[in-house]
Amino acid sequence: MLVNEMPRYEILDEAAMQELERGWRRIVSELGIEFLHEESLDYLRGAGQQVEGQLVKFDPDWILEQVAKAPSEFDLQARNPERTVHIGGKHMVFAAVYGCPFVRDGLERRDATYKDFENFVKLSQSFPQLDSPGGTICEPNDKPLDSRHLDMVYALLTLSDKPFMGSVTSGPNAVDTIAMANMVFGHDSLEQTPAIISLINVNSPLRYDDRMLGALVEYAKANQATVITPFLLMGAMSPVSVAATLAQQVAEGLAGIALAQTIRPGCPVVFGSFLSNTDMQSGSPSFGTPESAVGLLCTGQIARRFGLPFRAGGGLTSSQAVDAQAGYESMMSMWPTFLAGTNFVLHSAGWLESALVSCYEKFIVDVEMLRMLYEVFKPLEINEETLAYSAHQEVGQGGHFLGAVHTLERFRECFYRPLLSSTENYERWARNGGRDAAMRASEISKKTLEEYEEPPMEADLKDELKSYVDRRRKELGD
Repeated sequence: MLVNEMPRYEILDEAAMQELERGWRRIVSELGIEFLHEESLDYLRGAGQQVEGQLVKFDPDWILEQVAKAPSEFDLQARNPERTVHIGGKHMVFAAVYGCPFVRDGLERRDATYKDFENFVKLSQSFPQLDSPGGTICEPNDKPLDSRHLDMVYALLTLSDKPFMGSVTSGPNAVDTIAMANMVFGHDSLEQTPAIISLINVNSPLRYDDRMLGALVEYAKANQATVITPFLLMGAMSPVSVAATLAQQVAEGLAGIALAQTIRPGCPVVFGSFLSNTDMQSGSPSFGTPESAVGLLCTGQIARRFGLPFRAGGGLTSSQAVDAQAGYESMMSMWPTFLAGTNFVLHSAGWLESALVSCYEKFIVDVEMLRMLYEVFKPLEINEETLAYSAHQEVGQGGHFLGAVHTLERFRECFYRPLLSSTENYERWARNGGRDAAMRASEISKKTLEEYEEPPMEADLKDELKSYVDRRRKELGD
């Protein structure tokens, strides 16, 4: 887990912040937001908000009163206590790609399987730059739709000992996730400190659907964390201007957070942002764009104003292959992610083709980017030792430092050593096969999976989890 000590990059002045305030207040109070879930409507109606069918018009000041109840920071416990993370403040937590129906391994693009899901959990467990495997790292299409969430949660709990994300495709699926977490962590422990964090997407514009709301209600009741995220592609799910999209993002996000705090005051929430734009020539989503970078930086500033931890960014790209486009678009997303001090970063490794593909090679490329950015954002030490005056005394004018005592004492660790990048000269690179970054990444992913060791879990607990999965699968099948 990275503690980002760098100053935050803020681009909105006070006048701009006031205009955004006016914008989101008008949306929630005059247009309103739909909630397609009766229990959620009952909570909001009981709290005195104006409910007209499934449309809710809010008192903006009431929203702010509810948002103020949410913690600005919280711990998310892991099965291995040493991997417990802190969300908020200066802390940055990184999770793998999420929600892709396809995988890519080399040149092959195919439906994702449960074996792929397990592999990506193992890769996430293997690299310390990832604090969490996330949740639906890929969609295991060879498992039954009604029960595959059980298999995914089982894999997340057994193949990794890092914090995990819960199922959000329905309220009952959330209940299953909580039940399995109770077996691992214990009910009292979960009540005190969340062990599940889950992604609740808004069906933008201005609508929460019944499935996501069902999950939100269950997780809020159980005091588990939710990342409440408007899904905004400018030109499709929001207007084409960044300013309008930011106002809509605040309106949708704060409305969901207010609901969570109404259900259980003080339950942990994360202000989510998934903000990019549509290619107005093709209608396809675009990622790693300048507009999304600007929106990300603004989101950090807005979330801090409300005292909320926030989610944004990731290694996002529209590219169909692990190529230069995938690299520069992902870095275009990751730089503002770090500059904004994002607290929870989903899609940190493995994203390809606008979230359609979880890619083994891209996973390794993204881990390399994370490793490099970790170094960039590490505090720089300037003191007598690092000034190395003794080395200057030893070498003098016109010499070199390769054999200096200061160099010999530090050469093994003084500079960043890449996982993936090649620094060979051309002749040596050619003799070794002339492999590009994608080929080298493929080899690293395979080697990492070969060397993977499953984190220990008591046999009785593992059997209990498996029995629950088997029983619930039969019940759902029946």
